[in-house]
Amino acid sequence: MGKTRTKKIGLEEVKEDLGEEKVSKKKVKKTYLKTARIYIYSHFNNTIITLTDENGNVICWSSAGSAGLKNTKKGTPFGGQKAMEVLLEKIKNMNIDEIKVFVKGIGPGREPALRVLFSKNLNIVSVADITPIPFGGPTPPKPRRV
Repeated sequence: MGKTRTKKIGLEEVKEDLGEEKVSKKKVKKTYLKTARIYIYSHFNNTIITLTDENGNVICWSSAGSAGLKNTKKGTPFGGQKAMEVLLEKIKNMNIDEIKVFVKGIGPGREPALRVLFSKNLNIVSVADITPIPFGGPTPPKPRRV
């Protein structure tokens, strides 16, 4: 409802109607990215997918848990698929020229997430596996001192 203000002019009381408050509409933020990166981090309990710009600043993200799955269903191939579908729904209004994909982890959700990404007609430039691999092994025990 609009606000009313009262003024006293002499002996009369005058009411002014200030009108309705303006209702602002939510603006859809359109962003343009020349090159974007998608990081897929898949482990045994969840699959987390992040969209960043070229500098690594996070633009949006999704996971199997945020896609609506709970408990052990997050660590399934279906969880990785749903997480990628939710992320692609979020970025459908963004103008992205090319995408670089980085996959990390050995969980079951990495392959279905890539399949969903390839099924959409996006310009995917490269796919890289950045799973850390240990080298050198554990250090041997120190010699026994008697």
